[in-house]
Amino acid sequence: MKVFGKGVVLFFATGAGSGYAPVMPGTVGSAVGIPLYMVLAGLPLLWYGVVVAVCIFAAIWLSSRAERYFGRNDPPQIVIDEVCGLLVTLIGLPATWYTVAAGFLIFRILDVLKPFPANRINNHLHGGAGIVLDDIVAGVYANALLHCVRFLPQ
Repeated sequence: MKVFGKGVVLFFATGAGSGYAPVMPGTVGSAVGIPLYMVLAGLPLLWYGVVVAVCIFAAIWLSSRAERYFGRNDPPQIVIDEVCGLLVTLIGLPATWYTVAAGFLIFRILDVLKPFPANRINNHLHGGAGIVLDDIVAGVYANALLHCVRFLPQ
């Protein structure tokens, strides 16, 4: 018996359907991460990290399954990786509109630019891990940048 049918896998892998957006599905998918972040932001940092880690592992599995359903490598409809990348971007940061907006923008730029090793992951790692982990790298870089900017003298 299947625990997760095709509809459930595609629902989550496409960010509740946001990946079907006709223009910039990755950006639309990233936006789905904002309300999820706002719900999780009240958790203690350790629990937030645990939830994000579980989301990343689930995203890898879901992306791998969804990729088979779509019949192609890394289809643009799969945006759960962007959701996870945004959640990583905002780890340990205050849940303010400014931080969320800056995190969203910086993450999207880094996700498109794919700085090393995200570019290597994107080009050489296949399946769900390849889909998700380049976005996690972009999220780590975005998070580090935001933490650095936060502590600049004003």
